[in-house]
Amino acid sequence: MQIAAELAKTARVTLATRAPVKFARQKIAGRDLHFWLRHTGVDIAPLGGLLREPPTQLVIDDGRYHSALAQGAPDRRPVFTGIDGMKVCWANGSREEVDAIVLATGYRPDVPYLAGLDGALDAAGHPRHRGGVSAAVPGLAFVGLEWQRSLSSNSLRGVGRDAARIARHLAAHLRGR
Repeated sequence: MQIAAELAKTARVTLATRAPVKFARQKIAGRDLHFWLRHTGVDIAPLGGLLREPPTQLVIDDGRYHSALAQGAPDRRPVFTGIDGMKVCWANGSREEVDAIVLATGYRPDVPYLAGLDGALDAAGHPRHRGGVSAAVPGLAFVGLEWQRSLSSNSLRGVGRDAARIARHLAAHLRGR
């Protein structure tokens, strides 16, 4: 959202998302939302295993992104269904030539190559794991998944913490071989 809003100041931009954009206020009681997430422990609470489906990530906003979207700069549409050369294919069958596509954070893992590993993926094709450690394949682990362990698992604030945990797990796995 942030990149799209900046680009929309000088170009025609379409923000293609899987779901409508949801916003969270940047400041609460005069402090940044990240302060409150860290201060309350919500940022690192190991809640990921309790969630059946990760909630939609919120755009942290001081009002300018919500306003830009409301004004149509950027324009928001459901994500395209394909790409054909320099054209994107929309769900309604229309095709539109584009100059560039910027793939940004918020995407979900697409790991069909793991389907050959018995039990590595659930019915929806998502990694089966507990806190990033594969629930079915010894020695397989993940980092950067939404709600892998906590709210911040798929962000720069949390991926390092999860990666350190995974590294310790994999080192123990290798020692036990």
